[in-house]
Amino acid sequence: MRHLVVLFAKAPISGRVKTRLAKEYGDAVALDLHRVFVLDAAARASSGWPIELHTDADTDAWPTLTCPRRLQCPGDLGARLHAALEEALARGWERVAILGTDAPDLPAAHIARLFDADADVCLGPAEDGGFWGIACRRVAVDMFEGVPWSSPHTMAATVQACRASGLSVALAPWWADVDEPADLVRLAASSSLESAGATTKLLRELHLPDSGRH
Repeated sequence: MRHLVVLFAKAPISGRVKTRLAKEYGDAVALDLHRVFVLDAAARASSGWPIELHTDADTDAWPTLTCPRRLQCPGDLGARLHAALEEALARGWERVAILGTDAPDLPAAHIARLFDADADVCLGPAEDGGFWGIACRRVAVDMFEGVPWSSPHTMAATVQACRASGLSVALAPWWADVDEPADLVRLAASSSLESAGATTKLLRELHLPDSGRH
């Protein structure tokens, strides 16, 4: 089957990425973390599927990535997700997954579960109440209607909105994003970090304190 992974990423601009980590470690470290998170997300996804990188602004960051690049459309996250999914499906992909880049240790098997679900939409729940990824074989214009973004209720509301729009929904396994200092501490101690090469290298170089354990 023709499956595509789209990575949604912000352009690495100081003050706009990993802001909660920046408060603890500074903007320079937050930017470096964002850059390596994207590299590891791309490496993981491209090991099994063709990928595209969709950024919120033009950027020449990540020059080693040779995948196609596109700009996200204007609007809130729901509008951007729907537009990217609809456009890629219209290009002939049978299923399209959009992944965030806040989980550099996300297992490839979790991505596969997004594609394997026998449903119009499959969501990957995140520990914070959002979702780390979404895959679709069909979309509806109101599939994100009323979803509160960056909320503990984001994923639950997305499931409800998708079903209300006539789409069937399945769930992949949960995973944890890295947004807070405590999340970074957890990531640094996780055995799954071994598969996130660029992130592992940076964390070793930074010698970050265990601030999440204060």
